[in-house]
Amino acid sequence: MWQTVTTIWHNRELRKKLIFTALIFLVFRLFAHVPLPGVDVAQLRALFAGNQFLSLLNIFSGGTLANFSIMAVGINPYITASIVVQLSTMVFPKLKELQKDGEAGRERLNQYTRFLAVPLAVVQSMSVLALLRSQGLLAASDPLSLVALITTLVAGSMVLLWLGELVSLYGIGNGISMVLFAGIVSQLPVALAQASVTITAQQYLTVAVFALVFLGVIGLVVFMNEAIRKVQIQYAKRQRGSRMYGGQTTHLPIRVNVTGVLPIIFAVSIMLVPGFVARLMTGSGQPALLEWGQRLSVWFSQTSPIYMAVYFSIVFAFTFFSALIFFNAGDLADELKKSGAFVPGIRPGAPTKHFLEFVVSRITVAGAVFLGFIALLPSVAQAATGIQSLAIGGTSVLIVVSVILETAKQVQSQLVGQNYEQYT
Repeated sequence: MWQTVTTIWHNRELRKKLIFTALIFLVFRLFAHVPLPGVDVAQLRALFAGNQFLSLLNIFSGGTLANFSIMAVGINPYITASIVVQLSTMVFPKLKELQKDGEAGRERLNQYTRFLAVPLAVVQSMSVLALLRSQGLLAASDPLSLVALITTLVAGSMVLLWLGELVSLYGIGNGISMVLFAGIVSQLPVALAQASVTITAQQYLTVAVFALVFLGVIGLVVFMNEAIRKVQIQYAKRQRGSRMYGGQTTHLPIRVNVTGVLPIIFAVSIMLVPGFVARLMTGSGQPALLEWGQRLSVWFSQTSPIYMAVYFSIVFAFTFFSALIFFNAGDLADELKKSGAFVPGIRPGAPTKHFLEFVVSRITVAGAVFLGFIALLPSVAQAATGIQSLAIGGTSVLIVVSVILETAKQVQSQLVGQNYEQYT
């Protein structure tokens, strides 16, 4: 490991990219601590600590949301816009053609994503302010102050997007993923400090056992992130003149975890609804609604068996739905047919499409169970240890490990490419 780090550091180009990426992270963390006025930060942090969905959004923003800084909205609008544009390519033929139009088409789609991120940032900024106002945490109420706050939040989100794209151009790895990575890692010291303060002497053994489990979870995330199903592909033989072409046998890699963390984000947003409904019922003042509101609060607490069962079911179901959407078996089957490739024993065209969909649906079972387990880790940790601050963020671990693995692959490919150029 030390030899690899030394090799990377002595590589001039990679060293410049590392330093540039570190400087961008420093700028991001400086902006993350520039607060906006008019909010009780202590009560705001308590609110976010008690809600899993808000905690997930706070992690994605790198803690800026709980601090209510100028980058409180974070990179979330761009992520939402990316998902919307990706889904739109399956509905609108023109967008689908742009996706297939090489680098120029992808750049245009990225530009559309940036344009869509602006109104989404406005909506999310208004949602954040509405949430703070409903909890009595927002002091500003006049229209001019609200417009100023929304404008500042949108500007902070766009600046963070710009920093991420600078990392993509001049740094290491995917800029948006690296920004998420920096935000999540920046919260680890705070989480460890909170856990160390609240842990009693009787809980040290439990925490030690859970730390070993946590290491096992990291290994499982690495394994599932790299797991693929190899579908054998064979190219048809073609004769041109006196030479025979084709006949090679290769494989088509299909990832077990096709959808990433998208099903977890979708499920958490749905699980937020019962909590809001329970708050409305308990605040209505009517005895019948008050009783049902209290029941909903108990049923959908983060350590409740009902909450865990419903949460796991939603993640499991949406993993199947999103896998069939993002893995376009029809286009892949057409590309194989055009290139003269086929799956042995399967006819090209529609039979190949049905076979690939069958394979994806089978391996998605393992991916869906894995994502459901990762999603329930915080609730399981709290139920097993009784320590509220010791909630292992499985989603955070998944994002961090995925970014590290992808960045390591990019660094390795650059080192191999430069070593290859030395011998050519």
